[in-house]
Amino acid sequence: MAISQEISYRLERLILDGGLAPEQKIPSERQLAARLGVSRAVIREALHELQGRGVIETRHGKGSFVASMVPQPDNTSDHSPLMHLFEGHPRTLYDLLEVREQLEGQAAFLAAQRATSLDRHRITKAFKALEDTDPLSNARPDHGFHLAIVEASHNPVLVHVLNSLKNMMLMTVQASVANLNPREEMRKKIVRQHRQLYDAVMEGKPAIAQKVATAHVRFVSEAMRDMEKQGSKVIRMPVPGEIPARDSLQNPH
Repeated sequence: MAISQEISYRLERLILDGGLAPEQKIPSERQLAARLGVSRAVIREALHELQGRGVIETRHGKGSFVASMVPQPDNTSDHSPLMHLFEGHPRTLYDLLEVREQLEGQAAFLAAQRATSLDRHRITKAFKALEDTDPLSNARPDHGFHLAIVEASHNPVLVHVLNSLKNMMLMTVQASVANLNPREEMRKKIVRQHRQLYDAVMEGKPAIAQKVATAHVRFVSEAMRDMEKQGSKVIRMPVPGEIPARDSLQNPH
């Protein structure tokens, strides 16, 4: 195997292991050459191979970035087809929560097993940001906390699938915050669930982390269903301007 192919393979492993995340900028040729102990010419050839395979993309004047592994529509904003379904069909909120329940439960299980010290630092930072934010307007920190756990799963398929649905997932969190957090009893239960999830992941307890994460999302879904059954109107759409058109899954590294 040519040395450039070995380097491209090592870079692919770095991406799969979460060392380089979707949309993250690739270090410069000089930095990679120093880190991997090869010439810049070899690095350049390896990056060219990765670009040819669609693993990375070069943006003029900005450098090379890890590509999104899941194909996305050109427009991931409010005008995407899925967003229109979300607006027009009430059931879509619960469809999305079903997806969150399964995927985030698995992510919590894996994060409790695989989280590195850096992952735990990021999860702690996200959890503190959630605790420090007004619970009546904390959708983004709430979402950030869950995503920090997803990233710590180090399962690239899981990370990329949820990344492709990032705006939709944020909207389920916003629905939860808008409908449940104003109710003190609900809010206290959600705060308690977040603390239990944080503790289970940080203490490396996969089965408990999975159980808590799954139960948390199911609670949110069932609570909003109960509200509707009792005749309350469930707020589904976020406050205008809350979601930017393209907002990376990744927290700033």
